Amino acid sequence: MRVAVTGASGLIGSALVPHLRAQGHHVDRLVRRQASAPDEISWDPRQGTVDLDRLAGTDAVVHLAGAGVGDHRWTDSYKREILDSRVDGTHTIVRAITALPTPPRVLVSASAIGWYGDTGDRMVDETAPAGTGFLADVVRAWEAAADPARSAGIRVTHPRTGLVVSSKGGAWARMFPLFKAGLGGKLGNGQQYWSWISLRDEIRALEFLLEREDISGPVNLTAPLPVTNAEVTSAMGDVLHRPTLLPAPAFALKVALGEFSTEVLGSSRVMPRVLEGAGFTFQDTTISDAIRTALAEDA
Repeated sequence: MRVAVTGASGLIGSALVPHLRAQGHHVDRLVRRQASAPDEISWDPRQGTVDLDRLAGTDAVVHLAGAGVGDHRWTDSYKREILDSRVDGTHTIVRAITALPTPPRVLVSASAIGWYGDTGDRMVDETAPAGTGFLADVVRAWEAAADPARSAGIRVTHPRTGLVVSSKGGAWARMFPLFKAGLGGKLGNGQQYWSWISLRDEIRALEFLLEREDISGPVNLTAPLPVTNAEVTSAMGDVLHRPTLLPAPAFALKVALGEFSTEVLGSSRVMPRVLEGAGFTFQDTTISDAIRTALAEDA
């Protein structure tokens, strides 16, 4: 299969590209500059352009590009960047693939469990309606931007990814140094649910969605056992053999993180019903397994 990937330099993309190649797929990376390698395709999501000649012949597209949600404080301008990078990028990819003489068979267009908003301790799956809040609004617009591809007969899936457990990026890359130094602790009251997935299961699930022609629409990429932040904290301490006695009070997080603190302190108990129903097997089913797998990434 010939697969084109946006966001190939990010946490997920940089792991997905070599994995797909190891499985025998030809992978092209979309880059936001002039292409300089045989496996590169130029695109500019701000200008809405893609090198269609290089994209022609693609069987599948995995669209992962988007500004990092936790990379900066949520100023009004950065919130606009979070939204525009996802919606404009998706519009650009969709216009490109629907303009090809032979469109790809599938578009795996990234999404997030932010769709559900704060669910407290209530379990939700892919049938749940969108929640409320900034990220829920972003995800709703992000997924809707792919609708023209669906209308054109392309199979579209939206992997709603949870917190990716990895030492190479995302929330856990920031957490590991603190916990290794014995400075880790629960956030707020620790009762908020974190729906997580190991990086290797994330990559395997994306490949699964590429190959399973019977799956379309939203798919939760989260492990079957979401845990509370307090349970995450305990597991980190147990695996790393470090104390976890320094909680971060909710008020301190609100001062330090601003509006983004609502996501850190919010609760999402998300279940992967579609993946489980399709027979996908997780390699890391407990948070302790995922933490150990993440630590092994640097070995």
